Amino acid sequence: MTKSLAEELLAYNQAAIQRMPEERRKLIVQATEELAQSSIAKGLTVNEIAPDFSLPNPTGKSVRLAEVLKKGPVVVTFYRGSWCPYCNLQLRAYQEILNQIHQFGADLVAISPQTPDHSMTIQEKHDLKFHVLSDIANKIANEYKLVFTLPDYLIENYKQMGLDIPSHNGDHTWSLPIPATYVIGTDRRIRYAFVNPDYTKRAEPDEILAILKEMTK
Repeated sequence: MTKSLAEELLAYNQAAIQRMPEERRKLIVQATEELAQSSIAKGLTVNEIAPDFSLPNPTGKSVRLAEVLKKGPVVVTFYRGSWCPYCNLQLRAYQEILNQIHQFGADLVAISPQTPDHSMTIQEKHDLKFHVLSDIANKIANEYKLVFTLPDYLIENYKQMGLDIPSHNGDHTWSLPIPATYVIGTDRRIRYAFVNPDYTKRAEPDEILAILKEMTK
């Protein structure tokens, strides 16, 4: 039986925790809890109007939301970057349902703050056939109310792990979008919103398909 995305994420997380030093794990948990309890990056919600955007794909071609919406609904997912294993699992799972998304007349767009070169890396790695776009400096993620900056203690922790997020994003901010997935109608109204400060949780493919099915009735 095929595992759900949630099961795959949980299995990876449990294995990662076992490999991780206790102090490092506590810092990550602390940062996640602080973000959840704050008023930062709560994200847009159902029935709000999704901001339009035009962002480059890995080859430099701009993709505009309004143009894609002319063909049907759009699933827009914000992810942290190619360095994030949870993002890799998520995008691979979404590729597996891409044909079903298309059958509902919809399209899929994935957005991260990383540079086009790094976007190309994740697109080629998983042979992604949907739009993978670069939101440099998190300009669009800010409009969707998703951006937060990592706390200093977590930045130091990431540096000790050899993780250089600024080099992926082409800036020095250590800012990221909270992982979020939206289903947007042709009128740009948000029909489904998944926003979770816990980066190990992602919108389940079956939930996305269920929303798209409902929208076609």
